[in-house]
Amino acid sequence: MSGYAIGDVPTVKVTTEASTVLEGTDATQEVLMSEAVVQVNEQDQVIGPISKFDAHYKEGKFHRAFSVLLFDKSGRLLLQKRASHKITFPNVWANSCCSHPLHSEEEMELKDALGVKRAAIRKLEQELGIHPSQVPVDSFDFVTRMRYQSRQDEEWIEREVDHCLVIHADVELKPNPNEVDAVKWVSKAELEDMLIANDPENVIAPWFRCITTRVMTDDWWRPGCTKSDDIIHDMGDVSHMLPTAIGADLAISMSEIKYLVESRIERALTHTKLDRLSGAMMHLIEGGGKRLRATLPWLVAKAVGDTHSGLLDVGAAIEIIHNFTLVHDDIMDDDDVRRGRPAVHKAYDLPTAINAGDAMLAIAFEAMAVAEGLEPELLPFLVKRIGRMVRMCSEGQQQDIEFESRDLVSEEEYIEMIHGKTAAMFLTCAEVGAHLAGADQDVVECMHDWGLALGLCFQLMDDLIDVLSDSDTLGKPCGSDVAQGKRTLMVIHALRQPPSQSKDDLLSVLGKGEDVTTEQVERGHQALHDLGSIDYAKAKAESYHRKAHDCLDRLEQNPAIRALRELTDYQLKRIY
Repeated sequence: MSGYAIGDVPTVKVTTEASTVLEGTDATQEVLMSEAVVQVNEQDQVIGPISKFDAHYKEGKFHRAFSVLLFDKSGRLLLQKRASHKITFPNVWANSCCSHPLHSEEEMELKDALGVKRAAIRKLEQELGIHPSQVPVDSFDFVTRMRYQSRQDEEWIEREVDHCLVIHADVELKPNPNEVDAVKWVSKAELEDMLIANDPENVIAPWFRCITTRVMTDDWWRPGCTKSDDIIHDMGDVSHMLPTAIGADLAISMSEIKYLVESRIERALTHTKLDRLSGAMMHLIEGGGKRLRATLPWLVAKAVGDTHSGLLDVGAAIEIIHNFTLVHDDIMDDDDVRRGRPAVHKAYDLPTAINAGDAMLAIAFEAMAVAEGLEPELLPFLVKRIGRMVRMCSEGQQQDIEFESRDLVSEEEYIEMIHGKTAAMFLTCAEVGAHLAGADQDVVECMHDWGLALGLCFQLMDDLIDVLSDSDTLGKPCGSDVAQGKRTLMVIHALRQPPSQSKDDLLSVLGKGEDVTTEQVERGHQALHDLGSIDYAKAKAESYHRKAHDCLDRLEQNPAIRALRELTDYQLKRIY
């Protein structure tokens, strides 16, 4: 591997966007961003080549990496401070050498971890000037792997399956100033002092802190004592370990994990050999969606504690349950369209749709039971909370059905109904996310309250959107709530008003179903406006929006809360 020049490595052509983003950065580091590294899934299975830029930009992609811990014969560990020229994580103290194997035959070989060992030899020479003869491939011990992600700022993130290598050797150092700002040898006690000090002037790289505090053992310090394993240690999101980290916005935060959750959903719903049943279960999933409920447990956990892959499994289970409720809701409401495509009972048939919904509910609980990152003792809590959520959703749906045949529904009854039908899912996502993150009870209760306020605001806004949006935006016929006789807060408020022509216009369309014309629906909507009912519902939504922010104000502030605040504000922005 000696003599690998920058121009010799496999590359992936970077996009025009990448060139624009990298403009003004160090020229050498810019060139390195086109290196072809190895994109992998969570299990370290190869997906294909990806540029170093695409692996680290915005939401990033999981890719293979390595971390070398080089000890000298006296038992000291070599640390390097990454150069200020580095585009990702400059000026932080890290382990001896950390980088990525290239998407090449020699650096992807898995036998005896030869691929990552060869990559390590190449980078030790490039970064530290260590000649390959001083670090032969058979002198490395592969120890373990860890999976983590850590955000630097809005633009850059690490998302790696990191292969940990240990080597004991006396070497000559000639650090490359473009890569390394400083080096030092530390004893075990000196390393512990660095970790405890948490010095803002000497920041430790998040992956190195993960290695030292969660993976590394005393055996690593002794030659010939390391034991290898086939474990991938799940570190979750460790952005909080970087004091200068800047939180991502909502869109990026969701996109970081959306595809991970969706892969879990698809795997769960396509497990059956019955193609028609699988197709019916996947029908709405394939129609798209923001996957808000699926990503919410992770986003909450990131804001209040530790993340792990179990949160993704729980999020997937809740999203499957959410889609189960949509399948049955469309049947009960006799809606033909959902997310711009035929409802499941229209695309397939009524019995299949009912059966698909039932299967989805069962599959969701199965998915939680086999979740990778959940301790067995957590399952009773999860079953109880998710079971409560399903029951509350069913109770809320039943109330919604019964309200359609009642002349009078109180505002309190309406709030109780949407508490079950909609808010229960949001508060469960938030409560479960906080609990699984290891947050204390006060924080868990705070997130429960936030989820409740968010869910109530969400449903009020959904009701408003049905009145104020067009069919293309909704993905279903607009105004269907009024035509179906739904007792929304707007309708409840309007029916409390004294007799008037506007009230008569509303009554002429309310609950008339398919017998009403588009013009009549429009007059009904205008009546809601004239009666002040739309403004009344907006004000109520705004009050829950404020309550949600009050909950976030009670938390210890950190960059990850930014996404939760944006999610809170997003509810109002949906129509404003």
